Amino acid sequence: MAAEIQGSGLGVVRGLRHREVWFDARASLPELLRLRTADDVLLAAAVVDGVGHGRSALRRLASAARALDAGRFMRPGDGLEVSASFVGRRNYTRFDIEDAVGAELARPVRGAYHSRAGGRRPPAGARSWRVTIEGDRALIAVRATGRPLHRRAYKTSSIRGTLHPPVAAAMAGLARTAGLGAGELVLDPCCGAGTTLIEARTLTRARLLGVDHDPAAILAARANSGAASGGIGWGLADGGRLPVRDGSVARVLVNPPWGRQVPPRGLLAADGGRLWREVRRVLAPGGLAVALVHDGIPDGFEPESTHPVSLSGLHPVIAVLKHS
Repeated sequence: MAAEIQGSGLGVVRGLRHREVWFDARASLPELLRLRTADDVLLAAAVVDGVGHGRSALRRLASAARALDAGRFMRPGDGLEVSASFVGRRNYTRFDIEDAVGAELARPVRGAYHSRAGGRRPPAGARSWRVTIEGDRALIAVRATGRPLHRRAYKTSSIRGTLHPPVAAAMAGLARTAGLGAGELVLDPCCGAGTTLIEARTLTRARLLGVDHDPAAILAARANSGAASGGIGWGLADGGRLPVRDGSVARVLVNPPWGRQVPPRGLLAADGGRLWREVRRVLAPGGLAVALVHDGIPDGFEPESTHPVSLSGLHPVIAVLKHS
């Protein structure tokens, strides 16, 4: 995400925290909302130092919320909700933080604060604020738009195991698809609902082809790419016998079936290694495969780079692979 911000000229990165990139924007808000690897874009309203582990931290956060000019970000009468998180153990809960900050933010605009305590859900349209704490420093920020950035408008259809769009965007970026020509081919041999190739389409004009063993996946991919104005080819095929010529693919992007949400099917059910043998067969000399791997680097490849991620409670890596 930091690389995307810097490389696109959207901002100057000032620091990295747990699941956060802090940067000075150098672009308009509509341009910032085109970030692909970000879950969300938040506007920093206050940075609060000296936030300890004891409950006195709640008074400090409430004081900071009271001192900031909430009217810069909200209209009179606006309702709001707050979502909080912190790293490490504290003597207070996320709900304590949310209620301490939310009540103060609502006061100057005479709006309603909608607490999440007790399992309550804020109503649609409430302005979304965020509080994050790492070490003794807290950030109070407000969402720049009405919905999280990771909720892509094109994602009208889904299936089990569908890939989180910012992760798919990161894979497409790591594959350096932006440098491909219009005649080169990018293949996803286990395309699912099509997320990875749809994200790649925002970077490249190369030819894109997605195949999957599951007819429901192909239907979902076609629906999503239609909503995204994609121009991507989709087809039904077994990942163990890809309908692609030897050495004809410049990039392979793949989130293989790994058994937790999506079990291997067809030829891969008996021999998961067939997928990697097929990827090696179709990959052009000098080509790259970018894969989400859970069980180490597959045989016949060497990693150019690896990038740990956290998904569904597990910790796979995005691996950029080349022929060994």
